[in-house]
Amino acid sequence: MKLQYDPATDSLYIDLNTRPGADAREIIDGMVIDFDAEGRPAGIDIQHASHNLDLSTLETQSLPALNVKLG
Repeated sequence: MKLQYDPATDSLYIDLNTRPGADAREIIDGMVIDFDAEGRPAGIDIQHASHNLDLSTLETQSLPALNVKLG
């Protein structure tokens, strides 16, 4: 899973896996879910992220991360 923030567009993309998106659906204004060819979630795009989310911290609980990369 990857978190990618673009300050130019103030959007946060949460890449849930390595499968490419095949379909996208806006579930609410400014939030789009990408689905793979089998209908499973592949990513989440959140527009106006700094206005809708607290981007100052990132916390995890019980996440079985085997490889953590910063930067």
